[in-house]
Amino acid sequence: MPFAHFKVPADTLGPDDKKKIVERTTDLYAEIYGERARATTVVLVDEVAYGGWGVGGHVLTAALLNGDV
Repeated sequence: MPFAHFKVPADTLGPDDKKKIVERTTDLYAEIYGERARATTVVLVDEVAYGGWGVGGHVLTAALLNGDV
């Protein structure tokens, strides 16, 4: 069973964006493994709260993501 786990900053994606991630990831796995994989592909979009992760020793913020820092 193919499995993809996306971790994204909380409140940065709407329902339509999450749907796109699920659909496109499923399509990609089906392209790679064949259509048999589509029915069993699991995609998890996990929202991480502010302060819950860091990059380069800095807490990940919207400003950091946007290149403002």
